[in-house]
Amino acid sequence: MSTASWRTERPVYEDFLPPCNFACPAGENIQAWMQAAAAGDYQKAWSLLIENNPLPAVMGRVCYHPCESACNRTEKDEKVNIHAVERFLGDEAIRRGWRFDVGTPTGKSVLVVGSGPAGLAAAYHLARMGHKVTIFEGGPAAGGMLRVGIPAYRLPREILDLEIARIENMGVTIRLNTKVECLARTMEEGRFDAAFLAVGAHLAKRAQIPGGDGRIIDALSLLNSVDRGQPPTLGKRVLVYGGGNTALDAARTAKRLGATETLIVYRRNQEKMPAHDFEVQEAFDEGIKFKWLSTITKVEGCTFTIEKMKLDAKGFPQPTGEFETLQADSLVLALGQNADLNTIAGLQGVEIVDGVVKVNSQMTIGHPGVFAGGDMVEGERTVTVAAGHGKKAARNIDAYLRGVAYEPPAKHARATFGKINTMYYPDLPEAVETSLEIERRSSFDEVVTGLDETNSRYEAKRCLSCGNCFECDTCFNVCPDQAVKKLEPGQRYEFDYEVCQGCGLCASECPCGAIEMVAEPN
Repeated sequence: MSTASWRTERPVYEDFLPPCNFACPAGENIQAWMQAAAAGDYQKAWSLLIENNPLPAVMGRVCYHPCESACNRTEKDEKVNIHAVERFLGDEAIRRGWRFDVGTPTGKSVLVVGSGPAGLAAAYHLARMGHKVTIFEGGPAAGGMLRVGIPAYRLPREILDLEIARIENMGVTIRLNTKVECLARTMEEGRFDAAFLAVGAHLAKRAQIPGGDGRIIDALSLLNSVDRGQPPTLGKRVLVYGGGNTALDAARTAKRLGATETLIVYRRNQEKMPAHDFEVQEAFDEGIKFKWLSTITKVEGCTFTIEKMKLDAKGFPQPTGEFETLQADSLVLALGQNADLNTIAGLQGVEIVDGVVKVNSQMTIGHPGVFAGGDMVEGERTVTVAAGHGKKAARNIDAYLRGVAYEPPAKHARATFGKINTMYYPDLPEAVETSLEIERRSSFDEVVTGLDETNSRYEAKRCLSCGNCFECDTCFNVCPDQAVKKLEPGQRYEFDYEVCQGCGLCASECPCGAIEMVAEPN
């Protein structure tokens, strides 16, 4: 008779979904590559990372890391510095010359319009699936908003160029200065079997300000001209109108171009500002000034009329009728961007609402074989969201080319903090990057230094591996019945249910909460 004949519950090993993985717009398996990095196997960690994101050195610098806001470790001490470890792995891959694998050729050809993060991600994933990919880029250099919308002090151009080159080395062709005027004609002439549109949002929104003249420039034009090495003359006193991350980039860029005073004018207060808190703090650190609850109503030469605003009960700014004037040499508008949708003009079945293209769950736009993503479709406009769109579109394009429907795998249940046995994890402070306090204010050199190998591995070891076994041997050691069988490295463990009495000690002691007690089957 089995010693477990009276058992009412049995333990089972589960893989839960860590909150960082759930929050990542690119769908990275963060817990998995963190575990490999903690073990010092950086190439394996990088290989796991690039299954979902082909630009780790870029993303580790410019992603707003929602994964860290979701990190369970914040309930214990401090978040894990995920983006810094990702940056380290991306830089390590560049230093060691690691390359991407390419799939067996399928004979299918895909057109990608736009070489921003969405287009690059789609091209990468499609090439790994064996499809021939050609990117048409309307500008003189690849990268899209990564290049023309993010200053070099946040994203060094050599890093961007090297990560793009790795994708090109897969056989992906990038045709620069090639604007698609008519998608249907381009697809027919190029004999493309499918197309992915990722044209980005490069058309700056304007404001009707009476008296505005040549002293006004939009933020995107400013950033683009600086990237081309042809910066405009802004003068010593510069106003920036807007409250997003682009406004902060424009203000910090103006400072580097020689402005002695840069003032951001925003019609709401700091709490309502859409820019990320850490970017606002960096702007403060660099001497950027802010004028909250204010809007620009008139320009006369170097005199700008400002109306004070107040927030109503719903948080919307309302005019007060109170005015003041400011003196400035130029005004930079950072009021958002629209996508240029002329590429799909006249395409049957396409629906455009509020300046963005409607896509379904397969990322199609209503026309056979045409998919879209990035800033031209509805959703949050971030680099990582765009990369996620590119991956999702690539999987659906691959299925379309094979004549099947893509079925995304089911997601595991969420690994909550309550599942973690925190007594097994000591309190450890977060290792953070350092900023170049003096040099960064007058130079376009990178402002943040990444973590070195020691600190990157330390951070990876701080990961709680939420809901996923990391072979710590706790269950093996605490089982009073010796019912836990240790398998080969990487294979984890299994339970011997002939001797397990269902006491639940393994589940209660598991550090990462990867064991569940379930009802004994009849």
